[in-house]
Amino acid sequence: QVQLVESGGGLVQAGDSLRLSCAASGRTSSTSAVGWFRQAPGKERELVAVISKDGFRTEYGDSVKGRFTISRDNAKNTVYLQMNSLKPEDTAVYYCAAHSFFTVVRFLDPSQGSWGQGTQVTVSS
Repeated sequence: QVQLVESGGGLVQAGDSLRLSCAASGRTSSTSAVGWFRQAPGKERELVAVISKDGFRTEYGDSVKGRFTISRDNAKNTVYLQMNSLKPEDTAVYYCAAHSFFTVVRFLDPSQGSWGQGTQVTVSS
């Protein structure tokens, strides 16, 4: 089982940037695909980005394409989400989740795979 801890959230203004980190530990932490999800109050959970085990494959949600970049450093067992040009509608709790298979990550819910506790991102207008 992989344990995940998110960090890097905070309060920023529209147009600012933030970088979130998802630190993984556990026997399979370096062999898991990882995704970032977000959930705003009253809204459904939304896939933000996914990265494969080796970092060569990535996918993004339509609302963040061109603004967010997912990356990973397997030597540090950490996955990053660089968020640029932030908008008020990006306000949400951001979670990272891990699974062995890249193609499965986008379909994960909190009862499946490994999930972190979340980090709050608030973007003011």
